[in-house]
Amino acid sequence: MELTLYDLYQKMLAHMGPTGWWPADSKQQIIIEAILIQNTTERNAVRASQLIRAQTDYDFHRIRQLPLEDLEELVRPAGFMKNKSKAIQTLTQWYLAHNQDPKAIVAQYGVSLRDTLLKLHGVGPETADVLLTYIFDQPQFVADKYARTLFGLLGVEGLTTYQSLNRQLSQLPESFTYQEAQEFHGLIDEFGKAYFHPIENFKTSFLAGHRLDWESREKG
Repeated sequence: MELTLYDLYQKMLAHMGPTGWWPADSKQQIIIEAILIQNTTERNAVRASQLIRAQTDYDFHRIRQLPLEDLEELVRPAGFMKNKSKAIQTLTQWYLAHNQDPKAIVAQYGVSLRDTLLKLHGVGPETADVLLTYIFDQPQFVADKYARTLFGLLGVEGLTTYQSLNRQLSQLPESFTYQEAQEFHGLIDEFGKAYFHPIENFKTSFLAGHRLDWESREKG
C-alpha cells in the first residue's frame, strides 16, 4: 500500500497517539535541549538539562551570567561540554538580543532564518530545523537518522546523510500545519525507538508492507 507523507503522518498518529513533542515547559528549555541532545543519548541530555534547570530555571538572563566553567560543569553529562556550552551561550545571547520574541524573529528574517541560525556557533542543519519547528513554528521537516531509516524502509533510496533527505524534503507540504510538523517528528522518533532496535523489529510494525509515495511529497 502506498502512502503520501500526510497519509503516513495520519496513520502513525492513529496507531500511536499524540506524543506531545517537544516535551518542555518553555521555548527556552527546548533551545537548551536542542543543543544538549547533539551526539548523545536522550538520557544524558536530560541529565544535563535537569542540572541547568536546577541552577537557572532556564532563565536566559541567568544563563548568560554564568561563568563558562560553571556552565560546562552543568553540560558535562551530555558530553562535548566545551563546544555545547559555547553554543548555549551564543544562542542564548542571540535570542536575548532579539527580545526572546520568536514571531518578531520570523518577521525579521523570513526565509533567511535557517541560514542565520546556521551561522551561530554549534547550530548545524538538524539543530536549525528543530529550532525552526519548535521555536519558530514553521512546518519544517527534521531529517534525522530515524526519519532517514523509516523512509528507507518505506522504499525511498539514497538517504545516506542529513543533507541527502533535507535537499528533497526541507519544509513539509502545505497540508501540514506547524503543530502537525512538530507531532510528525515526535511520531517518527518514537516509532524508531520502538521498531529500529534491532531493525528487524520493523517487520512486526503497523507500517510493514507499506511504501511511501515519494513522487507526491510536494503535495503531501
